Amino acid sequence: MDICILGTGVVGNTIGTKLIDLGHHVMMGSRSSTNEKAANFVQTNGSRASHGTFAEAAAFGEIIFNCTKGDATFEVLNSIGTEHMNGKILIDLSNPLDFSKGFPPILSVSNTDSLGEQIQKAYPGVHVVKALNTMNCMLMVNPSAIKGDHAAFICGNDSGSKGKVTDILKKWFGWREVYDLGDISNSRGTEMLLPLWIRLYGKIQHANFNFHIAM
Repeated sequence: MDICILGTGVVGNTIGTKLIDLGHHVMMGSRSSTNEKAANFVQTNGSRASHGTFAEAAAFGEIIFNCTKGDATFEVLNSIGTEHMNGKILIDLSNPLDFSKGFPPILSVSNTDSLGEQIQKAYPGVHVVKALNTMNCMLMVNPSAIKGDHAAFICGNDSGSKGKVTDILKKWFGWREVYDLGDISNSRGTEMLLPLWIRLYGKIQHANFNFHIAM
């Protein structure tokens, strides 16, 4: 499958590398077609990796992974245009973290709205599925890195798209527990887990942990 990764940071690199290891073709998108981090990604990952502008990557991908920082998400998506995204699944890993007042960050949107909802509202022709935003990026593609059962959460308005994303999480990345929380408004809940995650990270002093639902 041809897959688009939006973002050249550690999350995009981790997701993209895993997808290439699974045999997919991945184009990493950035602001410039000469982006150094994207070029390094291609050099490291070989012939199934490529890079280009955000618009070029979105046009290439059958599925889009949004691995941008939350405060840059709309700048990125607005640079692409709907013609390259409409009808496609956009797996949204971003979080609306605001570091303007220092650390720990606050959420730029919460309670009555979420970044996931804002993306879906701005791009109604795109099938937005919020996923994998509640954990460290290494766990996203390798849940067996920690012992025991632990959960990934998804939400979105289109049931077929959520089914495909669930298959990606389970069959490609190895997740056993995937909870479909419902429509995209449930991004409010998953995004609001981040303040807790950040404080747990400060307490535990590493990121190799996740949430488990005990029943």
